[in-house]
Amino acid sequence: MRARVDTITAKRHIFSMLDVDGDGVISRQEYLARPELAAKALGSAGDDPLLAVARTAHERVFTSMDADQDGRVTFTEYAAWAGEAAFDDVCRPALGSLFDLADTDSDGHLDREEFTALRHALGNPAGNARAAFDALDEDGDGRIDRDAYLAQIRSFVTEGSSSMAQALHTHHN
Repeated sequence: MRARVDTITAKRHIFSMLDVDGDGVISRQEYLARPELAAKALGSAGDDPLLAVARTAHERVFTSMDADQDGRVTFTEYAAWAGEAAFDDVCRPALGSLFDLADTDSDGHLDREEFTALRHALGNPAGNARAAFDALDEDGDGRIDRDAYLAQIRSFVTEGSSSMAQALHTHHN
C-alpha cells in the first residue's frame, strides 16, 4: 500500500530537492544545471544530442514555473504552478529527457545502475534510489520503463501518492 501525503507536502518535497542550495528559491542556474549533472553522472558527452534536448526542455519548464520571470521560483510560484497541466505540458518532456540520458543502451528501460545514477545525480541518496527502483520494478525483471517512471512522478505531484516517491523520501541505507 502506498503512503499518501497531501499534495502541498509532495510539492514541498520536490521543491526542496530542486532548491539545491536551500536558500528558499529555485534559481534559474540551479534548475538548468539538472541536465548537466545527470549527463556528467551518466558519462554523457557535452555534445550529446539528448543533452541538447534535455537543456531545451528544462529551459521551457523554468520559464513556465517562474511566473514573474525574475529568474527565481519561490515555493508559492511552484505550488501554484505544479499540477496535472504543468506536468503533462512541460514536466513530462523534461523528465523524459533525463530518463533518455540515463538510458545508456537506448532500450527504453533503466536498469538499477542507470536509475540509481540518475536519481543520485538529481539529489536523492543512493540508498533511496535503490529502494525506489525496487518499488518500481514490480515484475522483478531488473528494468523500469519510461512510462512507468513518469507515471510515478506524475502521481506524486498530482495526488501525493507514489511508491517511487515514498522510497525516495524515506531514509534508506
